[in-house]
Amino acid sequence: MDKLSALIKLGLSRRKFLAGVGATAGAAAALNLVGCGGSSTATPTPTPTPTPSAPTDADILNFALNLEYLEAQFYLYAATGSGLAASDTTAGSASPYKTVGTVTAGEAAAVPDLTGPQQEILNEIAFEEQAHVRFLRSALGSAAVPMPDIDLSFFGPLAVAATITTAATGAGSFNPFSSFDYFLVGGFIFEDVGVTAYSGAAPLISAAGVAAGYLTAAAGILAVEAYHAGYIRTSLTGRAIAAGSESAYPYLGAANLVEDLRATLTVGNSAAPSTTGSVETLLTLPTSLTMPSSIVAASAANAVGFARTVNQVLHIVYGSPTVGAKNGGFFPSGVNSVFATTTA
Repeated sequence: MDKLSALIKLGLSRRKFLAGVGATAGAAAALNLVGCGGSSTATPTPTPTPTPSAPTDADILNFALNLEYLEAQFYLYAATGSGLAASDTTAGSASPYKTVGTVTAGEAAAVPDLTGPQQEILNEIAFEEQAHVRFLRSALGSAAVPMPDIDLSFFGPLAVAATITTAATGAGSFNPFSSFDYFLVGGFIFEDVGVTAYSGAAPLISAAGVAAGYLTAAAGILAVEAYHAGYIRTSLTGRAIAAGSESAYPYLGAANLVEDLRATLTVGNSAAPSTTGSVETLLTLPTSLTMPSSIVAASAANAVGFARTVNQVLHIVYGSPTVGAKNGGFFPSGVNSVFATTTA
C-alpha cells in the first residue's frame, strides 16, 4: 500500500502504474483507487451547490445523467471509435455547473475483429445510451448538467485492483476495447451498476415527479439498462458454456473478480452490510434444471432485482471505499451533482 500511494503521488503514467503495482494487486480490500485514472490535466469541476435536505427531482435525474454520460462514452467508443457529440454534453442555462468536461480516452477505440451480429449489438447499445443522454437532457431542459470529466483509462487500475491479471485473461494487459471478450468484461463493470442505480433512485422521486411521468421514464430507462445487462451476463455465461467450463473461458472469472471488487469498495458504509458490501450476484453456470444459476442479477430467493444507493454507486465509479470521497476513478473531478461526495 505504501508503494501504491507513492506511485499515485508521483503521477506516473498508466503503463508505469500497471507495471509498478501489479505485484500488489491482491490487496484490493484495502485499496483506495481515487486519482488512479491518470487524468492529470482535467479541468476541476465547479464547486457544487449544497445538498438540499430533500433532493429535488432534477437532482435525481441529473445524477442519472452523469452515469449515462459515462456509459454513452464507453459504448460509443467501443462501437465507433469516438464519443458523444459536443452538443450532447453542454450545460443547461440554469445549471450551476458550467464547464464541460473532457474525456481521457486512454486506449479507447472501436473494438476490432467483430462479427456482423457483434457489431450490430454494440451499435444498438451505443445508440440507446446516447438516446438516454438526450432523453434526460431534454427532460431536464435548462437544468441539465454538463458532462463531467470522464477517464476511460481507469479500466487499467481497476483491473489491477480486481486482480484481473494477464494469467486470468490471456496475453496483454486488460483493455476492454481490444477484443469482444474484453469488451464484455468492461460492459459488465457498468451495466449491473446502472440497473441497480435506477432501482435505488426510483423511491426518491417526489409525488409531483411521479405525476409528471419521471418515475415512468426512469422505469423505462431501467428496463433498457436491464436488457443491456442481461445481454452482457448471458454472453459471458453462454461463451463459458460453449467453451465447456468456467475455467476454459477465463473472462467469466474476470467478471466475477469485478463483482468481488465492487462489494469490497462498499464494505462498511452504512447503506450496506458491514461484511459483504453492496449486493452482488456472481456468475455461475447451471448444472441441472433445478439448480438456481446466477446468469441474471437477481435474488435467488424471489428473482427480484437488486438496488444500490447513491453512496454505493459513487464508491464504485470513484473506485474508493472512503467516506468523503469527492472524485476518482471514472470521474477524476467528481460528478456534476449535489450527490458528488460519499457520505456513508
